Amino acid sequence: MIRILHFADAHIDIANYGRHDPLSGLPLRVLDFLNALDAIIETAIAERVDLVIFAGDAYKDRSPAPTFQREWGKRIMRLSRAGIQTILLVGNHDLSPAQGRAHALHEYDTLEVAHVHVIGKPALLQPEQLGGLPIQVIAIPWISRSTLIAAKQLEGIEMPSVHEKIETGLAELLEKWYERVDPDLPLVLTAHGTVQGAVYGVERSIMLGNDLILPGSMVKDPRLDYVALGHIHKAQNLNPGGHPPVIYPGSIERVDFGEAKDQKGFIIASVSRGKTKIEERILPGRRFIDRSIDLSQGLSSPANGLPGSEELFERMAAALPPEGELADAIVRLTVGYPRDWEPLIDEPRLREHAASAFDFHLVRRPQLETRLRLPEGIAISSLSPLELLDIYWKTVNMDLNEVENLNQLATEILTAPVIPDED
Repeated sequence: MIRILHFADAHIDIANYGRHDPLSGLPLRVLDFLNALDAIIETAIAERVDLVIFAGDAYKDRSPAPTFQREWGKRIMRLSRAGIQTILLVGNHDLSPAQGRAHALHEYDTLEVAHVHVIGKPALLQPEQLGGLPIQVIAIPWISRSTLIAAKQLEGIEMPSVHEKIETGLAELLEKWYERVDPDLPLVLTAHGTVQGAVYGVERSIMLGNDLILPGSMVKDPRLDYVALGHIHKAQNLNPGGHPPVIYPGSIERVDFGEAKDQKGFIIASVSRGKTKIEERILPGRRFIDRSIDLSQGLSSPANGLPGSEELFERMAAALPPEGELADAIVRLTVGYPRDWEPLIDEPRLREHAASAFDFHLVRRPQLETRLRLPEGIAISSLSPLELLDIYWKTVNMDLNEVENLNQLATEILTAPVIPDED
């Protein structure tokens, strides 16, 4: 039985802002990610796992600052010195969009760091490449569309056709490797990419380019014993109760409020031929608290039409959890209210109330109480979407410069060609 530690989507510098630690000089949010990474590395060493698989995206982009490269390197070198075989997949955030440019993990390959295997192109790793471990790993890094188009002479072909050809080529490659593997040894597939049926998290907004969607049948092949995925930040098993387990472990730390309720962690997989046991390990991470309130709801109408500032503050404060729960958390409060109540929102006092929070975001949502009115005698069905949009901009008193830009964007969206779905 081989014990594998599987994690992905470290993005150690994606939250490179805010207060700094006086001792290290690093942003405190970066330390949150590094602390999670430390917990993973320490578990691998303390529990003497046989293999570590990092399924891609070490940084937020392919040009990390030297300081962050140093911090990532410290942790990877601990695995190397411990003699733990380590696979580093190149993810989309690690990869340059320009063909031939170095990726963010190239130094480990260039310097031939002991026990560390950097995978920048699809590869089959057998026991002789993994220090004699009785296991085989098919490794598929992020599939760069531009690289494959160039390699396959697919320039000018429509995107759905490109994806279809890439998928076919990948399936053929996998079949060749299946013929080469030892059927008596466990076989693992690790990939950085999107698999059909996966549930996205907030990271959808930070992905680069168009995803190639891998079919579920490709990763649920019974010839595999474990599938270690990366790229999607929401932890999930795409083959629950089946063999092989198909696991996205999720990112190692919460990236944004969209992940406020997500558990973060990594996987310990005990893999043998035909049977695999997985164990989820939880990383506590920085707490995110997201609350909202509409101040106009449930408020008795004051005589002069405006409520008291004290009453509004009390309602906003009551929408937040007690001070003990606020401590060291990243907090967002979204407040809706009629626009003419703007002067009554006491933001400095609210920030003082939430002073124990690590960071506090107040999102104002002033509400317009105007109605969309059409010119007399004009039916809504007779107007085009762009004409209706122009009426709306006038209703909300939108700045003329903004109107021009928004109308141009709307025109591009509405006139874009529609690519039909293929069966």
